[in-house]
Amino acid sequence: MNGTGSLTKEELPLWRVPERSRRSAEFSLRVAEVVSALSHALDLGTGQPVGHSVRSCLFAMRIGEEIGLTSALRSDLFYATLLKDAGCSTNASQIFHALGSDDIKAKRDVKLTDSSRMNWQTISYALSHVAPGQPFARRAAALWRLALTSKQHSWAVTKIRCERGAAIARLVGLTEETADGIASLDEHWNGKGQPRGLRKTEIPLLSRIMLLAQTLDVFFTARGPAAALQVIQQRSREWFDPGLVKAVESIEARGMLWLDAASNEVYDVTLAMEPDPKEMQEDDQTFHAICAAFGQIVDAKSPYTFSHSENVAQIAFAMGTKMHLDKRRLSNLHNAALLHDLGKMAISNEILEKPGELNDEEWRVMRLHPFYTWKILHAIPRFGELSEIAGSHHEKLDGSGYFRGLGKERLSLEARILAVAEVFEALCTASPCSAAKSPTTAFQLMRRESPHQLDADCITALEETGFELV
Repeated sequence: MNGTGSLTKEELPLWRVPERSRRSAEFSLRVAEVVSALSHALDLGTGQPVGHSVRSCLFAMRIGEEIGLTSALRSDLFYATLLKDAGCSTNASQIFHALGSDDIKAKRDVKLTDSSRMNWQTISYALSHVAPGQPFARRAAALWRLALTSKQHSWAVTKIRCERGAAIARLVGLTEETADGIASLDEHWNGKGQPRGLRKTEIPLLSRIMLLAQTLDVFFTARGPAAALQVIQQRSREWFDPGLVKAVESIEARGMLWLDAASNEVYDVTLAMEPDPKEMQEDDQTFHAICAAFGQIVDAKSPYTFSHSENVAQIAFAMGTKMHLDKRRLSNLHNAALLHDLGKMAISNEILEKPGELNDEEWRVMRLHPFYTWKILHAIPRFGELSEIAGSHHEKLDGSGYFRGLGKERLSLEARILAVAEVFEALCTASPCSAAKSPTTAFQLMRRESPHQLDADCITALEETGFELV
């Protein structure tokens, strides 16, 4: 970290989202380009390597083609797989409080565990993730509580995740088949899945394909293609539809299953498999609905951030209107505000909900979230300006902010508005460390930070809007 508090180049993680071609910059946006890029936030929230949703989509589409799905069903499958983890943030706080540990690592490791049966794998998982680092008596008590409630807890967190994921799909205007596919993602062929215990063909076909596809990717990226194939064969007739497992074996025998999955071209290859490409303009309702949906996904991570992104977006929009931004700039500001905290999907609730001060390492991790936001958005064609606004929401005029330590000469008016809106909303909302402050107190505190850190004109504009959180 340099003297301003921003992260140095060496401190930024080696984390890469392939830059998309800007060749389509003058045309309308493809829905798939936006959703596939934003799905990286879902990967972060589940602890999977970036690109997990896209690679899962690649496998799902190959399975769909192998079994002869119609074009319409393949289109439903395409978006269902990209958004299969849209509900992953909804149970993050519950998992953290139940285990007393990093919810993201817990979600990552459970994917490599056959949690449907009690064996050494599941015991080892519990020992690794329940109250690690706590005194023996506290760990023993936590393990005992979890043992008594594990089935009910597992059902509850799965149900809320599946239902919320389906609701997000409906929110962005996708089909009921897509939503149903997401809602039943964790059902197993033998009826021992969750949340409804569906079995065999009671489970929607899209759900059966997606569960198989995501398992292929989890084990492919963690342990290689041979291990991935072995796992799905071992779980055939238990987790997986045996007919679909045979389809995977057929694709693999022709040398097509793993093609491009580990390549930098996986994004373009997967996008090319969309049966009926959907396009939208930057100012249409579909685009705004996608931004709003992902804002809700982020906010669902913690009860302390409920409605945060939507509140910040409303505040920023009111300020931008007061400061006479034109329609295009207002729309860009509003959408950037909705997406500004995407990077928090990478932050464990162990940090987000810590009641005391963060230590140096926790603070280093927290300061990375605007970097992740910027990186995800910057990969989308025509999102350069939006990514700069959203990724700069913790920058300060004097260069003391993060993640880059930008000064006033490099911060647009929209970035300054968003920074003020974010601080105001945070001050007026309860957090693990402090009670909510009144608007009057919030403005007093913000004035102390202007004009050296926060833009004084933006604070004045906010005061003149008379905006109050409800």
